[in-house]
Amino acid sequence: MRRTLWAFVIILCCLGTPAEAAGIQLLESDPALSGAIWYPCAAEPTHVALGSLSVGADFDLRGVKDCPVRGAKLPLIIFSHGRGGFFGQHHDTAEALADAGFVVAAINHPGDTYSDSSRRDTLSVLESRPADMVHLLDFLLNDWKDRAVIDPAGIGFFGFSLGDFTGLLLMGIKPDFGRLASLCKETTGSCAQLHRGEAPPNAPQDARIRAAVIVDPPSTTLTRENLAAIKIPFQFWRSQFGGPGVGDGSGTARVADGLPGKPEVHVVPAGHFAFLAPCSAELAAAIPRICTDVPAGSTGQAFTASSTRLW
Repeated sequence: MRRTLWAFVIILCCLGTPAEAAGIQLLESDPALSGAIWYPCAAEPTHVALGSLSVGADFDLRGVKDCPVRGAKLPLIIFSHGRGGFFGQHHDTAEALADAGFVVAAINHPGDTYSDSSRRDTLSVLESRPADMVHLLDFLLNDWKDRAVIDPAGIGFFGFSLGDFTGLLLMGIKPDFGRLASLCKETTGSCAQLHRGEAPPNAPQDARIRAAVIVDPPSTTLTRENLAAIKIPFQFWRSQFGGPGVGDGSGTARVADGLPGKPEVHVVPAGHFAFLAPCSAELAAAIPRICTDVPAGSTGQAFTASSTRLW
C-alpha cells in the first residue's frame, strides 16, 4: 500500500496556489546541499534523469527541469530522508505538493546517504542532520535565486524515519539518551559511544519551522516528557507493522499515545517502507527490502527489532 501522503498538505500550511506542474531545480554545486527543489511551473511535466544511484538502478523525477517558478508568497516545505537514504525518497509527495503550489526542497544528509555512511550510526549525525536542515533553510531564504517567491511565515517540515528524528530535534526535543544507554544491546556505533560515556551533541533548533509531518520515527529515546517540547501543529503518521529501525510498530504506538495536544494521528496498515515513493521494477529488483510492503494481516513479527539502538 504505497501512497502519497497527500492529506498532510492541510497541516503544513493554509492554502497553496492553484495546481500547476512541478518545476525542478537540481542542487549540485555544493556537496553540503546536494538535492532538488520542486515548485509550481506552467509547463507540461516530463522526466528529469538522475542516473544511477550506485544500487544497480537508474532513477528519475517527474517534472520540468529549470522551469521558471510560477507564483508568489509560496509556502515552503523541507524534507529530511531516512537513514542511508537520499533526497528523492519521497519525490512523488514533493511533486504533488509542487503541483498544488508549494516549494519543496530536499537534500542528501552528508555522512548518512546510500553512498556515504561516514556518520551513520554515530552520535554526531544527531547534530549534523539538523544542521543540514538549518543550512538548507538559510540557503533557500537568503541565497536561492528564486527566494523572493517564498513566504517565510509558511515553512513546514516533513521527515521520515531518522528524518523525523531530525525534525523533532529542530523542534526542541531533548532525547532521553540515558534510557537508550540502559537498553542498548549494540557494541558498536552510537550505543558503544554512550557506554563509553561520550556526551551526545547539542542539536540546533529552528523556530522558522511553523508546522510538521512526522512519519514513523525511531522511538527509543522519545518519552511523554520530552515530546512536550513540541509547540507547533503537526501530524503523526505511523506504520502498523513497523520495519527495520522502528521495530514492530509498538514503539510508535507508544509515542502516539504520548504526543502533546491533540495532533492528527494516522495509522497505516502496512510496513515502514510503504511511506517511500513507489519503486520502479528495476529498483525493486535491486533493493527488494524497501520495495515490498508487509502483506495485509501480517503480525509484523518479521520486522521486530532485536536491537534497541536509536535507529
